[in-house]
Amino acid sequence: MEFQEFPKMARLSREMIVTEKIDGTNAQVYIVGNPEGFYTAKHPDPLVIAEGSCGGEPAVIFAGSRSRFITPQDDNFGFAAWVRDHAQELFGLGFGRHFGEWWGAGIQRNYRLNERRWSLFNVSRWCLHGQEPQRIPTADPRIEKCQEPLPECCGLVPVLHRGKFSTMLCDLMLEELRMGGSAAAPGFMKPEGIVVFHVAGNVGFKKTIDKDEEPKGGR
Repeated sequence: MEFQEFPKMARLSREMIVTEKIDGTNAQVYIVGNPEGFYTAKHPDPLVIAEGSCGGEPAVIFAGSRSRFITPQDDNFGFAAWVRDHAQELFGLGFGRHFGEWWGAGIQRNYRLNERRWSLFNVSRWCLHGQEPQRIPTADPRIEKCQEPLPECCGLVPVLHRGKFSTMLCDLMLEELRMGGSAAAPGFMKPEGIVVFHVAGNVGFKKTIDKDEEPKGGR
């Protein structure tokens, strides 16, 4: 019989990051290495969007919606086609899975945009192209870690607040959105809500301005 420990619990009074919840569609870019036999021109993987390199190493890129991989021929609001067209820039994200919101023209609230944008969720790791990277707090102050600049084609969800977890501050951020409109698309007065990421617990929560009591899947 295997012994199982009770899992450790994070302290509630720790940092939270409140970002705007954008009403689009969940989209991911997945970049993996290209080991021999994984992908060849003779036997291509039908889901591979493009091939290139990360840090000089061969790599391939996939596009995904919330629940499946997609291609330009079987797309989700044109995201896979956008990944194909920007693949060489996107390889700059590095290996791994990169999650964000694909939003704008023709998707959900539209936000009165004539174009579509991809805004990544991980605001701790990334900063926008052209911005100065900020230091990322670590458990050991002797270890210095900084944000990485995003490719120019990528965006970030707007950060509304950073600080100690507080439901009162969450409600305040929601009210500021309701009164002042979207931070992601200034001037758009019907934003959806907020996402609250509890850093120590490594878990996110969402709260919407309207119909928050109604269940809904996804982000």
